[in-house]
Amino acid sequence: KTLFSWYLATLFSITVMESPELGVGSLKDALFILESGEVYRNPTEVKMSQIVLPCHANHCGELSVGQLLKWMDSTACLSAERHAGCSCITASVDDIHFEHTIGVGQVVSIIAKVNRAFTSSMEVGILVTCEDLYIGKEWKVCHAFASFVARRTETGKVQLKQVIPHTQLEQVEYSLAAERRRMRLIHVETITDLLSNCAAQLGNHKDAIPAEKTRVESVELVLPPHANHQVSTFGGQIMAWMENVATIAASRLCNAHPTLRSIDMFHFRGPSHIGDRLVLKAIVNNSFKTSMEVGVCAEAYKGGEPLRHINSAFMTFEVLDGDRKPCMLPRIRPEPDGKRRYQEALARKKIRLDRKYIITSKQTQVPLSVPWDQSNQMYLSLNNVSALKIMVAKTNWVLTSEKNKVSLYTLEENQVLCFKVEMKVNIPADQTFHLLSDLRKRMEWDRHYEKCEVVLQADEEDTIYRVASPSITKGGKGQDFIMLASRRQPCDARDPYLIAVRSVTLPTHPPTDDYTRGEVLCAGFCIWEESSSVTKITYYNQASPGVLPYISRDIVGLSSSYYCIFSACSDFLKANKTCLGAPPFESFWTQSFLCFY
Repeated sequence: KTLFSWYLATLFSITVMESPELGVGSLKDALFILESGEVYRNPTEVKMSQIVLPCHANHCGELSVGQLLKWMDSTACLSAERHAGCSCITASVDDIHFEHTIGVGQVVSIIAKVNRAFTSSMEVGILVTCEDLYIGKEWKVCHAFASFVARRTETGKVQLKQVIPHTQLEQVEYSLAAERRRMRLIHVETITDLLSNCAAQLGNHKDAIPAEKTRVESVELVLPPHANHQVSTFGGQIMAWMENVATIAASRLCNAHPTLRSIDMFHFRGPSHIGDRLVLKAIVNNSFKTSMEVGVCAEAYKGGEPLRHINSAFMTFEVLDGDRKPCMLPRIRPEPDGKRRYQEALARKKIRLDRKYIITSKQTQVPLSVPWDQSNQMYLSLNNVSALKIMVAKTNWVLTSEKNKVSLYTLEENQVLCFKVEMKVNIPADQTFHLLSDLRKRMEWDRHYEKCEVVLQADEEDTIYRVASPSITKGGKGQDFIMLASRRQPCDARDPYLIAVRSVTLPTHPPTDDYTRGEVLCAGFCIWEESSSVTKITYYNQASPGVLPYISRDIVGLSSSYYCIFSACSDFLKANKTCLGAPPFESFWTQSFLCFY
């Protein structure tokens, strides 16, 4: 398992069917016309525009990241409160990667809107763009997701109204919000697992700079101007103070002006109020060739009270030369009490590199599969499920053929072909999910599954299989696939059951002479409960070269083998209707996920 910090900064970069970047979004969202003829606008959307003045800038004449964080938090809070109809507080801000800096005189535009509401919490998507008024150019600076919690009222805990997605983009973000929320819930365990599996060696650099030299501690008195409209310390102000001390720590290592490139998650563990003293602490955890990681935390106290942990984050800095290229940085030597931080930083760097490799791989590159190991397990699982959810949200499917209520649809987009098969069965949705979740059972109804064995049981929800398929030509070699199957139960009644499948690479299972190694980029089942006894099953597949030969005749109308296969699936489900229902992987995480908030 991996550290939570990587997971969210990548979600908008998932490439599925080579579609454009998704999220709160693309800079110019397509118009959606309501039945009344009016142009639809998300009712929770809030926009803020600010011109960058010298008072907002740092010593380099660029917008201070601390000031930007204040604006982002304010905009997101207004969006959350517009939806909730009451006061809201910041619970967390997910990873932020800053793609560009912003200069004095340029205009910052921030758009925030609620992606999904749960019981008393909601996710708000934030997009920051920059505009140069003199050349008429606009570009994206960063995006982020913030979680807000509605404050209790006199009548008790707030029950938030549900978000109703109207556009395809909103449907994607609504669906992915549940997956991102799941990742937040397992934050603590992923940290623990990361440390238990970290075997990084401490560097022995002769000229390394002691980490203690970079330590910074600063205290701030929370005054009325630092408070929000709820008389608590403004979350954006706390984040700005944290960014300030982190920048000082980074400067002490490089003796130059560092540029902040990314921030790992801000997580507010408790409130602070006017009159509190906030102690901000920062230190360089580790330095790499051209970047460094700074750990920063905020603690609060009043009078003789003990310190309360308010927030913590990890920030990655670079030093840029005159050509805006990263400079080489000195090495760091950890103090005896800093070895843990040093090792954590190395592990997080590996995760960032894994993430970069995964999200920048294009479909035209071979292999499509991503190497699986324990350090990137959670991200691959997230990527797997998110890719399927994005495909499910597509609306422009074309019905190719239909036989006895088993329907085959296709979708061509950006020179990529996808297909889906849809049918209904008189089996409860949870039982259908249980029976389809184990790919080994698929051999009983899918003739393309000649062999299927479990290679690795990663955890309760992720399993890696080796699947062998027969040759489609006489005398030819069959194909085999190493596939990660990720399973998800619904967050609530508005979500389906999901079984997402994608290829991965395992060193223990290289290609063999007996089979041609095939690859699956994105596939899986979406299972909807239509009633207590009727379930709609939809199978999706992004037709990679390894998969296309098995379905091409059906797509062009020369065969109806898809009907035979899914009729066999229906018969299999009926025959096993009374099998033991609860899937073995329904465990602590499922219960926690459904009960949180």
